[in-house]
Amino acid sequence: MNEMTQDIPALMETLGRRAKEAAAELAFAPPEAKRAALEAAARAVEARQAEILAANEKDMAFGRDKGLSPAMLDRLKLDAARIAGITAGLRAVAAQDDPVGAFMAEWDRPNGLHIARVRTPLGVVGVIYESRPNVTADAGALCLKSGNAVILRGGSESFHSSGLLVDCLRAGLAEAGLPQDAVQLVPTRDRAAVKALLGMTEFVDVIVPRGGKGLVGLVQAEARVPVFAHLEGICHVYIDAAADPEKALKVVLNAKTRRTGICGAAECLLIHRDVLDTIGQGVLRALIDAGVEVRGDESLQGIPGVVPASAEDWGREFLDMIIAARVVDDIDAAIAHIRQHGSSHTESILTEDDAAAARFFQRLDSAILMRNASTQFADGGEFGMGAEIGIATGKMHARGPVGAEQLTSFKYLVTGDGTTRP
Repeated sequence: MNEMTQDIPALMETLGRRAKEAAAELAFAPPEAKRAALEAAARAVEARQAEILAANEKDMAFGRDKGLSPAMLDRLKLDAARIAGITAGLRAVAAQDDPVGAFMAEWDRPNGLHIARVRTPLGVVGVIYESRPNVTADAGALCLKSGNAVILRGGSESFHSSGLLVDCLRAGLAEAGLPQDAVQLVPTRDRAAVKALLGMTEFVDVIVPRGGKGLVGLVQAEARVPVFAHLEGICHVYIDAAADPEKALKVVLNAKTRRTGICGAAECLLIHRDVLDTIGQGVLRALIDAGVEVRGDESLQGIPGVVPASAEDWGREFLDMIIAARVVDDIDAAIAHIRQHGSSHTESILTEDDAAAARFFQRLDSAILMRNASTQFADGGEFGMGAEIGIATGKMHARGPVGAEQLTSFKYLVTGDGTTRP
């Protein structure tokens, strides 16, 4: 994809008009056409794998020159396995039931009216993201499935990879006879395009930012369009007094070390004081042996390898092989810590005590709460959504993984028989 340099407001207005026109047509597209478009897009990605990998090498070189961290470079990198994951995601979204037009509820009124509430697309979705080219495919697929047009503004470092993935999505749309402008990529790295997109209330119905705290904070501060977002993934794992030792070891290691650069990676470990000398010690030593820097409170600093935590380490998203760890006196102290330092993303309790799990689930209000499971499962694909456009931690409209269904609103269909109101 060649970068365009032109008048940014005019460029963005053109993208917006085309997206709005495409959204009006896509809103009533047959489910089989949308399915065919996504399947064709998956085939196009497979056919162009060598080109996509070559483009990604350009992006990786750009990222290294830009000084991206190892975690960000990991997000940016594509290989054969990750491309296989992209095509699997496209096919998984294609195979899902179409949410558009689904009846959510219907009822009859004494006044003679039949009322139905049915799902309808949001319209035009703007997605602003950093590094991860797979977001291009996931966001495009989910918006297409839910009948929405999408304007994608990927990070400058993923420019070439994202451009080819959008080409594949548009090829799928064309093959299925659907408007290609339902998926568009902002064809410039100029940051003025982001500012323009955030103010396009005439054309864009919602903005979804995916990236670090700086990007999301900027979007939330400057957007005039509604936003689905989370600032940070400050995920906690709490080892309860009734935790199973083997489960605790496996879950904590996975939650921290599987992929450190994703928003579902555990950033803080809370340990019930009653199991500090047993399960807690074993888990901490395993983390240290795995290469994790454990920043512990005073109760943990006597354990070899633990370094002192600072006040800034609580509520911090490390996105690295670092975890903060603290001893708590009971489950209520764990809940209080999470309420104070969490970001309402994902928390996990490790316990065999049903009452403790119920208390944790009832008294915390993060978007995702887990029991005896790794926080790395905080992902739309793992939730059975095929993919996700992001994780939403707000309380309006969408929470947790945002899949195709969460990209719909609803409308009321009211049927009478010459019915008038007295």
